[in-house]
Amino acid sequence: MKPEAFIYTMYKSLQWSFGSQWKSIPIAFLFLLVCTGSAKSQTSDMNLPNYNHARVHFGFIIAINSTNFSLEPIANLAGHFADSLKTIRSAPETGFNLGIVSELKIGKYLKIRFVPDLAFAQRDLAYSFMGIDTFTVTKKIASTFLDFPVDLKLISKRLKNFEAYIMAGGKYITDLASQRSVNESLLGGNEVVRLIRNDYAYEAGAGVEFYLPYFKFGLELKLSEGIRNLLIKDNTVYTQSLEYLKSKVFLVSLTFEG
Repeated sequence: MKPEAFIYTMYKSLQWSFGSQWKSIPIAFLFLLVCTGSAKSQTSDMNLPNYNHARVHFGFIIAINSTNFSLEPIANLAGHFADSLKTIRSAPETGFNLGIVSELKIGKYLKIRFVPDLAFAQRDLAYSFMGIDTFTVTKKIASTFLDFPVDLKLISKRLKNFEAYIMAGGKYITDLASQRSVNESLLGGNEVVRLIRNDYAYEAGAGVEFYLPYFKFGLELKLSEGIRNLLIKDNTVYTQSLEYLKSKVFLVSLTFEG
């Protein structure tokens, strides 16, 4: 697949994944920037010709995340509650990540990648009640994550100043903003949906990289799915109505490596 075709496929994936949030993210500008770099890279001399001779590389990452929940309501939801709770929906919000990239080359086309990052995210849970009155209650869940992902990265053969890759691995996550220790009696009727602090996730992604004169620039798409049930049950309808909540994150990253 030609670089331009690969990038276009990634662009359409972004558009499909972010949906209604697409217009709020300046991805179109980034897309044009990458395409311009791709076109130049294929007609210019090879940049950083000795880059892959080194076993270890470092850099940094800037990313946009779309964070959501995978959820499962209890069976016979409406029958359990006198206030006629009918549906529960999870809506993603857009956040951002900042992190450090470290890569270790273990084969000609294989690397181990460790990218610890700090992520700011929010997810909304919308509870729809129907009865004499019809109304929706939205619980906003803000999180500040420390992520520690370790991935295997399989790289294509370098084509002048361009290469593509796929990756897969897992990560440990801790939520610095977790409200698991909040005392319900101190909330004053403003119930919160509490989540456990620590989680594990598996992840997979793909990306493209461009060798520029002084550094390597990359664009990466990655999806991660949480493993643990994050929900802390309490005596409110907002948690008693759920079987589980699991984390789901879609990440669009820009990487800069020296």
